[in-house]
Amino acid sequence: MNNVVILALVATLGTWFITALGAATVVFFKKTNQKALNLMLGFAAGVMIAASFWSLLQPAIERAEIYLSMPAWLVVTLGFLAGAIFMWISDKIVSRAQRRANSTQLQTNERTHRIILLVLSITLHNIPEGLAVGVAFGALHSGVSPEAFMGAITIAIGIGLQNFPEGAAVSIPLRREGYSRKKSFLLGQASGMVEPIAGVVGALLVVYIQTFLPFALAFAAGAMILVAVHELIPECQQNQKVHPYFATMGIVLGFAIMMLLDVMLG
Repeated sequence: MNNVVILALVATLGTWFITALGAATVVFFKKTNQKALNLMLGFAAGVMIAASFWSLLQPAIERAEIYLSMPAWLVVTLGFLAGAIFMWISDKIVSRAQRRANSTQLQTNERTHRIILLVLSITLHNIPEGLAVGVAFGALHSGVSPEAFMGAITIAIGIGLQNFPEGAAVSIPLRREGYSRKKSFLLGQASGMVEPIAGVVGALLVVYIQTFLPFALAFAAGAMILVAVHELIPECQQNQKVHPYFATMGIVLGFAIMMLLDVMLG
């Protein structure tokens, strides 16, 4: 197996592990620190927004000019929109399924049905995130530079940070539903198992289909931007009245660190 594919697998196994750590909060803590979770969500959003440009869109434009005869701006724009639309459709599917579940009358298997939908909703979000990590590491196949390698690592870290509260977002509601801490943890960490698969797929596509790289990079950027803007930022601002700038500074800090790493190594 190609070395970059192995790196993508290791990195996405790491993001899965952080999901498991988030799910483990239900085992060690009776209550989660919402303020800390908001800060982490904001930080992850800042990292993902910065990474979407410096580690995904900018390299996508550069490689489109090398590998493709089509205008670079067209390929990158289409890829970016495709990634955002993919996440939008995923959200619509989950929202419709959740509305359907909420409208049904109480049944014996209602709790199981709701749990499946909860895990599915997080799992769907993890697919493009795993692809983003896989594409970032797969891009190293065409040449390993310090900035590209650091960019791939920071994308994995940013997505991993996001996965921590996502793991908790699954396991804690399960605990409230009456599940044991062990079962809540196991189901919570299971939502991140799709990321290693998506990461390997993304890396393989980039390694063996070089012309796919620019579109794939832009696709991952579009998916990440939609997740950050539509989900992470609103979620981390839920306690804005109590802590007006706490989560916002997390966004700024995450963006600044990602920007600093890319500019210094660029």
